[in-house]
Amino acid sequence: MNSNTGGISSASSQGETTPSALDGTRIIETDIPSRLDSLPWSGFHTRVVTALGITWILDGLEVTLAGALSGALKESPVLRFSNFDVGFANSAYLAGAVLGALGFGWLTDRIGRKKLFFITLALYLAATAATAFSWSLASYALFRFLTGAGIGGEYTAINSTIQELVPARYRGWTDLVINGSFWIGAAMGAVAAIVLLDPQTIGPDWGWRLAYLTGAGLGLVVFVMRLWIPESPRWLMIHGQPERAHEIVAEIERSVIGKEQTPRVWPKIKLKMRSHTPLGEVAHTLLHVYRQRSLVGLALMIAQAFFYNAIFFTYALVLTDFFGIASNQVGWYLLPFAAGNFLGPLLLGRLFDTIGRRTMIAFTYGVSGILLAISGYLFAIGVLSAQTQTIAWMVIFFFASPAASAAYLTVSETFPLEVRALAIALFYAIGTGIGGVAGPALLGALIDTGSRNSVFAGYLLGAGLMVAAAVIAWRYCIAAERQPLESVARPLAVVE
Repeated sequence: MNSNTGGISSASSQGETTPSALDGTRIIETDIPSRLDSLPWSGFHTRVVTALGITWILDGLEVTLAGALSGALKESPVLRFSNFDVGFANSAYLAGAVLGALGFGWLTDRIGRKKLFFITLALYLAATAATAFSWSLASYALFRFLTGAGIGGEYTAINSTIQELVPARYRGWTDLVINGSFWIGAAMGAVAAIVLLDPQTIGPDWGWRLAYLTGAGLGLVVFVMRLWIPESPRWLMIHGQPERAHEIVAEIERSVIGKEQTPRVWPKIKLKMRSHTPLGEVAHTLLHVYRQRSLVGLALMIAQAFFYNAIFFTYALVLTDFFGIASNQVGWYLLPFAAGNFLGPLLLGRLFDTIGRRTMIAFTYGVSGILLAISGYLFAIGVLSAQTQTIAWMVIFFFASPAASAAYLTVSETFPLEVRALAIALFYAIGTGIGGVAGPALLGALIDTGSRNSVFAGYLLGAGLMVAAAVIAWRYCIAAERQPLESVARPLAVVE
């Protein structure tokens, strides 16, 4: 697949966003993308990815608590969940994430990135706190649905902004590490579960409630951290606010190098400003102009969503039902699992910017699928202990974690700015709806059979999806590494 490189030209610049002679039609010529991409990594970029990327820590905390608390929810004298109830509630969380991503993704492209930071985070805070006071399956599932909606909305706004603020040469590694930070939250959730589920410390119906309040408390800290983050200048320059975009870029430059960058010959881009992008144009862009990229993104998202959610949402059930691990000890087994998941993007992430997207995406997807098939067979014939099963998962997800993160990277950098957030939302929603919502329910049902062979069949399905995605990536992924976003996919507002 060839990347679209139109829309950027070289012209003299004074480091400003200036209207052209056709100002009456609101056409501007700007060097903002070039100036942002030319900056070195700095404390500003570190603060941005910390304040925004912590969303993945929150999601990791939420998902881990859902998995680690499954035993406690079954033992709760109030809730008394079955394995099906656990799977249903987890699927409700993912269903909320799907709908939240779609709704908030549309708003992110329409009203801006920054407003959505606080709307989605406020929803997450309120719903997570409410989960701690659940009194039935219906109430628990509803609050988990709303929590998922907040997290799903966060994904679209945060991925878009990080892509648009981070210089092109750091984009791949940064995106993978941020997505990998999910597992820092997972480790936090595991430790919290170990402490809060200890029956000698806290009563059986209070530990899981305090665990969810922990997530809400962390969210309050994130809220304060985001107050200083600017709106995306790339979004502003298209949506009728070029002067404000220039002011923000100038402030970023002063923060990074102590002054505005010296005027030079910057590549410039000519744009016709717009207030919003009609949904019809969004559909045409995704289904016609970039149809092949859409199919690649869809394949990657579906495969990783099923692979991850099917295994991760049910790993605690596997440990308790097949290996006899007490529910309050499950957290210890998650820690090495989380370590493998975080180290994968951290150590392999730079290869996505050097060796390239196509090779690394195909490699990580393929290896993950093959390793899961092998470990699933060993599980089926009963040769694995709880410890060796955990080691197997740790190795598998060392490769699967950067693979899954690369799916988000692919859909967030290969579509035009005007549809970026909604594209992320659509592929996340479809992928999670097909792979993520169905995965936990299917694996939960297979675990309920008590048959190792049935669980192995579920693992084989996940492995097959990953290998198929690897083949698609090898054939069709584009070389987006170190390229400006406007070269990978030129904005719809470009004027030739």
